[in-house]
Amino acid sequence: MASETEPDAVVFEAPAHFRIYKSGKMDRLHRPPCLPAGVDEATGVASKDVVIDAGTGLSVRLYLPKIQEPSKKLPVLVFFHGGGFLIESADSSTYHNYVNPLAAAAGVVVVSVDYRLAPEHPLPAAYDDSWAGLLWAASAQDGWLAEHGDVSRLFLAGDSAGGNIVHDMLLRAAASNGGPRIEGALLLHPWFGGSTVLEGEPPAAAALTGMIWCYACPGASGGADDPRINPLAPGAPALEKLACERMLVAAGQTDGLAARDRAYYDAVAASPWRGTATWVESEGEGHVFFLEKPECEKAKQLMDRVVEFISAGSPA
Repeated sequence: MASETEPDAVVFEAPAHFRIYKSGKMDRLHRPPCLPAGVDEATGVASKDVVIDAGTGLSVRLYLPKIQEPSKKLPVLVFFHGGGFLIESADSSTYHNYVNPLAAAAGVVVVSVDYRLAPEHPLPAAYDDSWAGLLWAASAQDGWLAEHGDVSRLFLAGDSAGGNIVHDMLLRAAASNGGPRIEGALLLHPWFGGSTVLEGEPPAAAALTGMIWCYACPGASGGADDPRINPLAPGAPALEKLACERMLVAAGQTDGLAARDRAYYDAVAASPWRGTATWVESEGEGHVFFLEKPECEKAKQLMDRVVEFISAGSPA
């Protein structure tokens, strides 16, 4: 720790996102406004917050689209936000303004998990919270889920670190006895890394991933080759164990993570996994562009692909 007379040195700064000091503390520079739950005027989607673990403070935000047919049950989508495990939240404007139109367009009940953040709560806290949120959603304890949700049609989705969480959830579901059946998984610009730079991967992107990972998960074995951040590392759980029937992996062509995302997709598709995988690449777009400019044509196209993926398994 820095002394009272010695300034705490900055060891890393992601401009407009966060600043990390030698002492281990962090300044969150990216603080979008938190929006209250309620009825979204643009989409008619209703939302509410539910605390599911008073001990940890774990909560979820539920989204219910306009009910067109009261007798029809809707698929349930569990969503995990991004932010490098360090920033963002389920109630931030970034994600509230993305999930509302997602719930409306796809016709799904969404459970957006507000997991705890590092460094105050180092990993695996976010994974453990996300698993608790998934199990809670699958149990349909809430009235909205019980009345309107079809938990036999369960989907997982997440962007960046949230996409990484989706991968971890699929492995946990496979390893658990009687875990929830997951129909589909959407990994949107998932955050993966590794100590060896891949072809087409900017070395700076690989180094940045490794640095953030070790900060968020200081106890990680293998550093950037911990299987949770590098699912292709030697000794990582076999991809054939992924507990979903269908998968969509999306990347932005100019994203520094695109090479990792493609390598993950290729490995899943080439594995003995018995599901079907789909690759979606947005030409000329960077990391999570669909959150930053949701009205652009490429973001609308990606939303269409997400909706198409979810509706593909709907009964006729």
